[in-house]
Amino acid sequence: MEAGFSMFKRKSTSKSSSSKGLSKAAAYRIQTEAHEWLMNPPSEFEYLPSDDLSRWIVRISGAKGTLYENESFLLQFDFTDDYPMEAPEVIFLPPAPLHPHIYSNGHICLDILYDKWSPAMTVNSICFSLLSMLSSCTKKERPLGNDSYVMRCAGGRSPKEVNWHFHDDKV
Repeated sequence: MEAGFSMFKRKSTSKSSSSKGLSKAAAYRIQTEAHEWLMNPPSEFEYLPSDDLSRWIVRISGAKGTLYENESFLLQFDFTDDYPMEAPEVIFLPPAPLHPHIYSNGHICLDILYDKWSPAMTVNSICFSLLSMLSSCTKKERPLGNDSYVMRCAGGRSPKEVNWHFHDDKV
């Protein structure tokens, strides 16, 4: 399994935000999670190999018997120096699932990604929370105000810059 860690090397020459250097603490935590993932991969998710430790792409498949059965979606995780004290930025890559808590630009309205984050959470626990959110959905639709929200986020606004109001825990 040692060879598997080559997929988590950071790019040293790129200056993009997804390739920025991480603190030792953040890099250690991410590498620990990567090691656990490689040793015991969750069957519901697939890590797509990259050479950038600060950005993960994970494929999530809809659970059997749900509205999203036989569908799969890509999640992008961007980690900062403050991980795990701060949640990674997590978005769905296009096309984002039709869901009352997922905007068409991929932003996710889920409290654990923002004010309910805990350093005890991991990429794996986030993925299972999102799978649960998708699985409990009863109607495929966009959130109210999707179009105006997406327009306000034009130009690359991060979902972490949004003042989310969590009021609906039923989907």
